[in-house]
Amino acid sequence: MKLRTDADINAFLDAVEKCSGAVFLVSPEGDQYNLKSTLTTMYIAMGKLLEEQGDNLELFTQNKEDENILLGFLHDNPNVL
Repeated sequence: MKLRTDADINAFLDAVEKCSGAVFLVSPEGDQYNLKSTLTTMYIAMGKLLEEQGDNLELFTQNKEDENILLGFLHDNPNVL
């Protein structure tokens, strides 16, 4: 999944928090950011990454069930894609 730069960060992070396993943002260079880590890291990583490379980032989940949570978020927030 890819996110757009104008994504609602708070709503997205609320969806990430509902996931039971790890959720990663991966940069085109291969840098991985675990969004289930500390709150500060999430906000810094999300803000910086979306600002710099938002249209190039892909979203992955560790658990298939978590993907459904995030797909629900994307369905409810169509401006993110």
